[in-house]
Amino acid sequence: MRKYVVKTYLTFWVMVLGICGTASMVFHAPPLVMRLLSNLCAWSPTIVLAVIWRRLRKEQSFGAFVRHCFEGKIKPVLLLAVMLVVFCGVMTSAALSALTQGREAGSYLAAGGYPLIASFFLSLTSGPTGEELGWRGYLREELAKKYSFVKSALIQGTVWAFWHTVLWFVDSDFTGFAMIPYVLANVIVMCCLAIIMNTVLEKYPNLLYAVGIHFAFNFAYCFLQTDILFYMILCVVFVIIAGLFLILRKKGKEDI
Repeated sequence: MRKYVVKTYLTFWVMVLGICGTASMVFHAPPLVMRLLSNLCAWSPTIVLAVIWRRLRKEQSFGAFVRHCFEGKIKPVLLLAVMLVVFCGVMTSAALSALTQGREAGSYLAAGGYPLIASFFLSLTSGPTGEELGWRGYLREELAKKYSFVKSALIQGTVWAFWHTVLWFVDSDFTGFAMIPYVLANVIVMCCLAIIMNTVLEKYPNLLYAVGIHFAFNFAYCFLQTDILFYMILCVVFVIIAGLFLILRKKGKEDI
């Protein structure tokens, strides 16, 4: 498990700095090309998993593992509901941030850099489909063997968050002291997302739920201009949402 995490970190960082860095600084690639290359880098958790799979689980083929990750029952209403909760969580954070500053609730909204269908496709084919087989497929199962539900989710969220470290420095608008709350917000929110995803996956073990939740979170950012206050409020909102999911998990209700 540790070897997988380390190799995924190194592969992603090398891909971002090597591929995206070269494309930007040497070839001056246009924004769309850079976004497509960024999406390719987001597939590093899956790429690494496929390459070293035989060393991780000798008793199971990679194909069998992939089928296992998607064999659980899918409830369309539940999938849409959890996606909506996450999407609304982001939008609510933006509205509260604006109101806190005496601005209109919709002042954080911004036209996306691409047409809607392109934003949809680019959001779907990056982290949601590229990362989840590694983080919620393999890593979640391995951590669950050793730790409690909450501890497993917190470790998973932290590993997931710091995997993005290179992006915090090369693809972020925040510098200096502003980086501290930004990084903390990323860690807290990703831990909360891991709790939300794992709560659903525990009852309905199909990675499409994780893909959907991840997509809903990322897609919301296509329409937002963010600042530090937004990220601080986002933390509070998602801690509340994750807490509610933990309460519902404890009560063992039929519908999440």
